[in-house]
Amino acid sequence: MRYLVIGKAQVDELSRRTSGLQLRTQPERGPRGRDLRLGDVARGAADAFAEVLWPTRCAGCDQPGELLCDECRASLPWVEQRLACPSCGAPYGYLTCTECDGGWVPRATVAALTFRGTAARAVTALKDAHELRLAPVVAAAMACALEEASAWPARDGGPRFSPAETDALCFVPATAAAYARRGFDHMELVSRALASELSLPLADVLVRAAARDQRELGRDERSANLAGTMRSLEDVAGARLLVVDDVATTGASLAEAARALLLRGAASVTACVLARVW
Repeated sequence: MRYLVIGKAQVDELSRRTSGLQLRTQPERGPRGRDLRLGDVARGAADAFAEVLWPTRCAGCDQPGELLCDECRASLPWVEQRLACPSCGAPYGYLTCTECDGGWVPRATVAALTFRGTAARAVTALKDAHELRLAPVVAAAMACALEEASAWPARDGGPRFSPAETDALCFVPATAAAYARRGFDHMELVSRALASELSLPLADVLVRAAARDQRELGRDERSANLAGTMRSLEDVAGARLLVVDDVATTGASLAEAARALLLRGAASVTACVLARVW
């Protein structure tokens, strides 16, 4: 299947490129080139020192060497888009979905992986273990899923994703407390990489009020916990938007983000996540 080949190639290349020490290009000659060369040497020494103290480890199995080792890359649990639910993205829900009733707010949801094994550990490594080099790897996996999903219909009969029919990309933001705790918003990093991959502008328009950690809550509590907690700072009238998040469980975060965008005039909201719990 083509998207599996593309997906593996992109994830392989990015996980290798962002692991450990980097190959450096030949510096320019002359005074400015000398400064650049010295800077390269200093950065290379710093990278080498950091690699000794904190060696790169596989996000899936914790073996040293690469962000994702060959075995973990080969075992990534890709979702086959033709069999996935067009509403919630659950694997094998195309004909009859056991995870939703078709009433999700986004017009379509695309999930790259199922939330288990390496996929689950990669999410934790990115946002809780501060392995920020995983952000472009996550974005590459999502881009692969979106490309494959473009061949299959959404509920409205159109493609589940079309770059030509998407005006901008936005993301489900972290709460202020989560940002303060981590020092970064992991989905902002992923979104910037994905926007570049898809050649789409990034619309950083959503803000999020405080709420209980969704991981503490059951399915029935999640929607109530997030109700009214997101809003769009900008008027997005007429825009066709792609909203992204790391994981979809009940879809409460995606639904709240989509509602906030639609309230400010968005023409449509499609969703994409790295992983789907089901």
